[in-house]
Amino acid sequence: MDDDSDQDNPVEDDYYAFLNISKNATAEEISNAYHRQSRVYHPDKHRDPLIKKEAEVLFSRMKKAYEVLSDPHQRAIYDSVGIRGLETEGWEIVQRTKTPQEIREEYKRLVQEREERRLQQHTNPKGSITMNVNATDLFNRYDEDYEDSRDLLSCIEVSGMTFTQSIEAPLTLRDTVTMYGQLGTQNGTGSGSINVSARRLLSSKGWVEFDVGAGNGPMVSIKGFRTLTRRLFCDGATILQFTSRGIRPGLVGTLAMQLDKHTVGYLTYRAGIQSAMSTMIVRDTSSSYTALSIHLGILQSFVSLNYTYKMEEKQMKLRGSIKAGTFGVFVEYGAEKKVSRHSSLSAAVRVGLPTGVTLKVKLNRASQAYMFSIHLSDEVLPAPVFYATVLPIVTWTIVKKVVIDPLVKERKEREKEKQKEMNKSRTEEKRKEAKIATELMKATVSRIRTEEESKRGLIITKALYGRFVYPQEDRSSSDEHLHRDEVIDVTIPLQCLVKNSRLVLHDVSKSQLPGFYDPCVGEDKQLLVQYLFRTRTHECIVKDNAPLRIPIPSHAVNTT
Repeated sequence: MDDDSDQDNPVEDDYYAFLNISKNATAEEISNAYHRQSRVYHPDKHRDPLIKKEAEVLFSRMKKAYEVLSDPHQRAIYDSVGIRGLETEGWEIVQRTKTPQEIREEYKRLVQEREERRLQQHTNPKGSITMNVNATDLFNRYDEDYEDSRDLLSCIEVSGMTFTQSIEAPLTLRDTVTMYGQLGTQNGTGSGSINVSARRLLSSKGWVEFDVGAGNGPMVSIKGFRTLTRRLFCDGATILQFTSRGIRPGLVGTLAMQLDKHTVGYLTYRAGIQSAMSTMIVRDTSSSYTALSIHLGILQSFVSLNYTYKMEEKQMKLRGSIKAGTFGVFVEYGAEKKVSRHSSLSAAVRVGLPTGVTLKVKLNRASQAYMFSIHLSDEVLPAPVFYATVLPIVTWTIVKKVVIDPLVKERKEREKEKQKEMNKSRTEEKRKEAKIATELMKATVSRIRTEEESKRGLIITKALYGRFVYPQEDRSSSDEHLHRDEVIDVTIPLQCLVKNSRLVLHDVSKSQLPGFYDPCVGEDKQLLVQYLFRTRTHECIVKDNAPLRIPIPSHAVNTT
């Protein structure tokens, strides 16, 4: 299984979250947040020497956040590269004579140069293996009276295989050289080709590519792409193929138009090699993909309709298509399931005339694809259709339960432990800091609560942050039904953020707020808030990175 963990570094402090302001906060909002928290953490506000010493630590952190965000130059650096940019002495882009915008542009230039150096040392190999299997003898018998003594495996033969491979060699961000080739055999007859192409990005609107190859004779082509308007673009290619019979020229051109936000129409003309004309309309949304195509050609003509239903939550796609033309007609249906971050598995059944029944199984892993095309029957028979449909489902169910699920669970647990170990010392430090902050807040919270009670305003009665586990039969959050695992009480820190009977939290991790810390690194976290407003009980639960504004009438709890 793939290692999906991409959190190899400890999480940095979020200055915006610590001051509880948005990332586009104005200078006035930053100043107001600083002065508001100064009343809580300033050492001079506390008489106890021990508490004063603890307050100095938090005040120093808050002051650092204010100094960075209130300085346009430091804020520009922080927004671009985070704290590590501020901690790098003599960082090459920090010149006091530059404006924040110039700093951002200079940073982008440095990033581009680093990316260019990285690309020069990087290749992007892609490949696929296709195996054609003839298993028609499993369902088709030449003679019912013929005693076939062959075993099951002898009825299955590999009729062909195809290998493709490509390697990219980016020279710069604009220039890329690609070498690709194909080798195949079908019923004992082999063929192959090898090509080298060089592509140059002319601008953000177009590119040109020169391609040479050898296979069934030398081949030379020039390809290009151009954006004509905001909604119109085109591409084309001129091909010269040198054969024993002479030079075969070819021309391909496609004009495409963006019909609406999700729909694109294509018109393609092909002359010379396999002359044809086709049109296609594609509609691609977050929940579905539909493509209607009409193809008119000398060798064959057809009409096809493809539909894909996307199930994002289950990381699954259901596909169906129908195609009819001079070659016959077929119907294909299947599903694709993402099994890990870089791997997906798909199966499809094709039923058609005169091709019969074929089962296709495909595994995509990173940049490699492995496809098995199993021809089950030359005729459309119920038995091969049934087995081609049911067998992949049963096999997937068993493999998922016995192999994939345990491996995925083990990998996730391993990643969580890795994150926890990496952040162990930092988590303990943040926990102590949160405890200190909560103690420093008590006097301020007492004052805020008294003010809110006097005007029947916003009073936080209970606030929990962390990972919640509920029984499936009851989603209630009351104590007798709520099972808590790695949850902290943040009632006081939230009450401290209440201002004028309002509480606003922005779309950042709540673990960065004063008085908070991450009690379960690597887990999905939520914030549960129970509060009184106008003496009426309210309740809500939000995800860790979701914004929150209370009070809201819909949070009211019906006590009748």
